[in-house]
Amino acid sequence: MIKKSVTMSDIAREMGCSTVTVSKALGDKDGVSEELRSRIKQKANDMGYRFSYVSKVSGEVLTHNIGVLVAKRFINDASAFYWVVYRYIVELLQKQSYYGILEVVPESDERSGIMPQSVSEKKVDGIIVLGQFSDGYVERMLSVPMPVVFLDFYSSRSDVETVLSDNFFGAYTLTNYLINKGHRSIGFIGTITATSSIQDRYMGYYKSLLEHGIPLRDDWVIGDRDSEGLSYRTIRLPDEMPTAFVCNCDRIAYQLINQLKSMGYRIPDDISIVGYDNHIYSTISNPRITTLDVDSYRMSSEAVEIMVKKIRDANYHCGRILVTGKLIERDSVKDVRHG
Repeated sequence: MIKKSVTMSDIAREMGCSTVTVSKALGDKDGVSEELRSRIKQKANDMGYRFSYVSKVSGEVLTHNIGVLVAKRFINDASAFYWVVYRYIVELLQKQSYYGILEVVPESDERSGIMPQSVSEKKVDGIIVLGQFSDGYVERMLSVPMPVVFLDFYSSRSDVETVLSDNFFGAYTLTNYLINKGHRSIGFIGTITATSSIQDRYMGYYKSLLEHGIPLRDDWVIGDRDSEGLSYRTIRLPDEMPTAFVCNCDRIAYQLINQLKSMGYRIPDDISIVGYDNHIYSTISNPRITTLDVDSYRMSSEAVEIMVKKIRDANYHCGRILVTGKLIERDSVKDVRHG
């Protein structure tokens, strides 16, 4: 037996209101209170109603698919941060009656400016760009006539909706934390030309040093990945070691801890380590890693909300949204203020 499609009349009957009211609510039109609009949309989702808006950007009937583009180099690790974010995006899109389609872009396609087939054949209504891409590929994406939202990276273009973790303030907070624990010899692990996120984290680290009158040492700013974005198997450490490191992510902090332990260092007795993301690596590490918790769920929620608004209103623009994280204290930092 074929299941009957849910109509606006069905929703109106359930809600005890008119079909016109339901139409206004689902179409984000005036004449309906925000509270009632929210309840009608929730009822529509609960009943399995499929929205049939016409895109105000392209004028075409919507597919209810959203492309989620990520460079292959960022998801080589099965437990990577972006897998978590993608899962959130899919769950949040489903609540809005959309489907998330993951498109992993190989480096060769990025160099050549080749868009995924779902984008070039307009099988998606918009693109959520997850993580860094080259400037050339960004321009190619933005030439496609559909809404685009950047998540966890930004470009020089100021006309693109962007959702970011406050990387600058997060690394600034972590470095201040180490300084407040008595550390004044602090290194940074991360290739600062690799992504805008790493670069902003480095700048937050540098600002903290400046404010505390601590000189920046070039030999204590250490790369963690190659030009392809792949992490080094072994981090090249300086001859003279600092007492603490700020790592650009938990995975690198985890790798660094294991490397230092294999060299005979005790963590945190000899060297303190902080990470970034509050990813799984921070809890499986021994010792567990003090880190900056990135609110990936809120970032994903903001990106999805912006995307839906842009699909329904071609003139919608919100600029950049910064999502603040919080410090998570664990076991990888020693207080050296008292000897």
